[in-house]
Amino acid sequence: MNNNIVDAVLEALLKSRIIVVEVSARHVHLSQDALETLFGKGAVLTPKRGLSQPGQYLCEERVTVIGPKGKKERTAVLGPVRPDTQVELSRTDCAELGIKAPLRESGKVEGSGEITLEGPAGSLHIPRGAIVAHNHAHLSPEDAAVMGIADGQHVSVEVLTDRPLVFKDVVARVSSKYQTRMHIDFDEANAAMVDGFTLGRIIT
Repeated sequence: MNNNIVDAVLEALLKSRIIVVEVSARHVHLSQDALETLFGKGAVLTPKRGLSQPGQYLCEERVTVIGPKGKKERTAVLGPVRPDTQVELSRTDCAELGIKAPLRESGKVEGSGEITLEGPAGSLHIPRGAIVAHNHAHLSPEDAAVMGIADGQHVSVEVLTDRPLVFKDVVARVSSKYQTRMHIDFDEANAAMVDGFTLGRIIT
């Protein structure tokens, strides 16, 4: 297909505020101290495959997430390391684990839930860090400009599936570090019958 035609189609999709919707399963972000506690002194994360957001990757390392009512073995670890350890769960995960985790934007762990992590070299109880991630849309500055969306703006997104749902209060995050994608958790994906490649439309 002619590159000019491809560019025109992509521009039309952006102007229509169409966005790819991705499902984010439960996962853990580790600080360097937490990584070494769980995997041994001097441990480093081993990238397995890249994720849609530049510089982010799924790791070979896995941990067990433990709560008062149960545990989730082989929970994914995402890299690179972060300043604070964070565990992102769905509400269903929280119920099964017996964890009280608030709805939060990623990185905002003040006052969040406590949880225990276990790795091959040790275990770690964190007094805060367990959250249910607020659904959000990553946007590049160029795409955000075409869509007319500002960083931090809260929007509504209609997920285009056989069971179309409108997710309100979706947080828009605009950065040159981002590729344009919307992220929802498994509970939200199941409610909307998301299966495979899925598109959404930002409607406000």
